[in-house]
Amino acid sequence: MLELPADEALIAGEWRRGAGPPVGTVDPATGRTLTTVHSVSAEETHEAAERAAEAAAEPVWRELRPHLRARLLHRIAELIEHDADRLADLQTADTGKSRTETGALVSSAAGTFRYTAAALETAEDAVTPSRGPYVTLSLHEPIGVVGAITPWNSPVASDAQKLAPALAAGNAVLLKPAEWTPLVALALGRLVHRALEEAALPAGLLSVLPGPGSVVGEAIVGHPRVGKVAFTGGTATGRRIGRVAAEKVMPVSLELGGKSPTIVFEDADLERALAGVMFGIFSSSGQSCVAGSRLFVARSRYEEFTDELVARTRDLRVGPGTDPDTQVAPLVHHRHRDAVAAHVERARAEGARVRCGGRAPEGERWRDGAYYLPTVLDGLPHSAAVCQEEIFGPVLVALPFDDEDDLVAQANDSVYGLACGIWTADHRTAWRVARRIEAGTVWINTYKQFSISTPFGGMKDSGLGREKGREAIRGYQRQKSLYWSTDDHPLPWAG
Repeated sequence: MLELPADEALIAGEWRRGAGPPVGTVDPATGRTLTTVHSVSAEETHEAAERAAEAAAEPVWRELRPHLRARLLHRIAELIEHDADRLADLQTADTGKSRTETGALVSSAAGTFRYTAAALETAEDAVTPSRGPYVTLSLHEPIGVVGAITPWNSPVASDAQKLAPALAAGNAVLLKPAEWTPLVALALGRLVHRALEEAALPAGLLSVLPGPGSVVGEAIVGHPRVGKVAFTGGTATGRRIGRVAAEKVMPVSLELGGKSPTIVFEDADLERALAGVMFGIFSSSGQSCVAGSRLFVARSRYEEFTDELVARTRDLRVGPGTDPDTQVAPLVHHRHRDAVAAHVERARAEGARVRCGGRAPEGERWRDGAYYLPTVLDGLPHSAAVCQEEIFGPVLVALPFDDEDDLVAQANDSVYGLACGIWTADHRTAWRVARRIEAGTVWINTYKQFSISTPFGGMKDSGLGREKGREAIRGYQRQKSLYWSTDDHPLPWAG
């Protein structure tokens, strides 16, 4: 069992045990409890929000020059890099992810802080063209207090993608990690807290508030001091946040669900396409908002491609994230594994052909873990539930298409619009289809490649707003216009 200090939440700049009920965090590979984290209460969340507002308004922070805020971000990156192995091990234990993947996520988090520091140092406000005897300026100022609500599937990277630009913009942050996976967010919070202490900055600039969304999340979203919420998670929760935000007239960014198409044209390099399709859905055990969970293959190549895909999928190595040979790790929680299995059973009842997988693996090695075999389904129309609903697990549904118009009609026949993958040797086809598909990110002859410098977000029910890129900082600021008179003459109504 992992040992955590008794002061296991960062509330209003102070480390202490939450007053809410204890929640056990479980190792998905074994089913054993790792440790217990006490949730914070709604009252403690309100306390954190009030202290955050005070900290954000303190001159030592509000008037800190951008290059000095950038220095803070660089220091946080240094601390992450120094603690990288421990953070990766902790995330593997908490989420079940492979150690290779969690190592990459920690590296991504450090890179996010460094990139954001550079973007902050080079950000510019504008002197806008004057239309009269005055100077006009467009400036950006902090919002004040930001709520950052992050998911369980890649917590450390998601935490960094919200924390770094929010702090760079001059805000205080209330970070709420997912209830199932709070450990790495708490560890990251200790590093950020240390950097704030070293710089003699207000401790209340960051709170890390573990607990259920129905208590902590709602308290953050509804608090009058919170001026923006950045949320990554399910679409239903995103809608609820959006409704509260509308009542408060508060900006939000929502990175929500997906049911992303991955497309194999007749002329595609089949070796590359097979590897890309498998990586797109089965890496992270399918627990990715951008997972390529709908496979469309040109009808002339459908049988050949899917037969080989099924054969290779059966050979994927399923095991604990601590095993370097593992390709498909356990799902995050046994309850989530059961939800994934229920989707497959529903598809089976509707007449789906289960080409491989479709069950938990059998044997002593997998008995106690939240494992589910990588699964390929076909034989259903695109209107079937398994083709429309996000499963968030290692489940791929395959469908043939006849021509480009048929493909685009099916691919866009979804409430989601997050990502897409295209496999073709024809650059004209790639360009044309990439522009026709309703998705925020399109990969061509690759999949799940990310850059902190490139904006990310979705369309339709996949959310609104963008993370990453140079403009990410601006998403956590308010724009202000200044008019500065240069006219010696009084206004017409002057006395």
